[in-house]
Amino acid sequence: MLALTPGEPAGIGPDLVVTLAQRGFDAGVIAVADPQLLLERARALGLPLDILPPDPLPAPPRTLRVLPVALARPVVPGTLDKANAPYVLATLQAAVSACMERRVAALVTGPVHKGIINDAGVPFSGHTEFLAAATGTPRVVMMLATPGLRVALATTHLPLRDVSDHITAQSLEQVLRILHRDLRRHFGIRDPRVLVAGLNPHAGEGGHLGREEIDVIIPCLQRLRAEGMTLIGPLPADTLFTPHHLEGADAVLAMYHDQGLPVLKYKGFGQAVNITLGLPIIRTSVDHGTALDLAGTGKADTGSLQFALQTAHDMATRSAALHAAERG
Repeated sequence: MLALTPGEPAGIGPDLVVTLAQRGFDAGVIAVADPQLLLERARALGLPLDILPPDPLPAPPRTLRVLPVALARPVVPGTLDKANAPYVLATLQAAVSACMERRVAALVTGPVHKGIINDAGVPFSGHTEFLAAATGTPRVVMMLATPGLRVALATTHLPLRDVSDHITAQSLEQVLRILHRDLRRHFGIRDPRVLVAGLNPHAGEGGHLGREEIDVIIPCLQRLRAEGMTLIGPLPADTLFTPHHLEGADAVLAMYHDQGLPVLKYKGFGQAVNITLGLPIIRTSVDHGTALDLAGTGKADTGSLQFALQTAHDMATRSAALHAAERG
């Protein structure tokens, strides 16, 4: 079973969940949401929907198994309401609890609106950081994937002026260890080959354009290579994302958010998935935002959510098989 949180109730998350429920899910899915919200959005879309209890059984088409969490106020599609920000976080917490208690095998999240959560007085920088805190995980890694490319991040949601200070020998080693471990554990890659981007233009150009490569990145890569990891770099980011370098690579480690993700989203937007590595649970998410202007219109594309569900199912299956092999 997979737990699915639709995200911001005024956005397209509920639309996507209701739309996918029309044909049924390949894996068992439990939506963590307000049942009335889903029924109202189904009516707005002109789609049939029945709500079922959150039992661990597959649901037939045009039905949804729902773990209920109550909204604070009714929702108008496309209109944000900060009164419902605590609801969004409550759905996430309920889904995390289900994962930690092994009632479900993985968590798939729909898009949230960070601004309205912060406007409600709750500091929130993103799913990744929230899930790390909720599971007591000191270090997690954000990775996006689309067919043919995986991009992980050494830093996530930081102002650009702060990035360099957060790339330390310790943090970079932790990120690379998590990436290497979870590529093996969740993706079945025996010897992951990771391309590592430099921080500065031309990967620092021998120190003329910055010393982070010389002082931090290169020594870290050398230490981990000595342990047997296959790490290529640091490479200039402007040439790293070319077929010559990417051929045979299992993942790219970018130093900051907008160094790597624009390339991945250009390649696979709508068919990409956001994955949080390093957690004690499996979590995937869509690669897009709340698209408030599309909420309730029937024009939202379900591709990314479908890919996120499939990826979570595949990761959970591999992890279960690995766990069984280690026990047996």
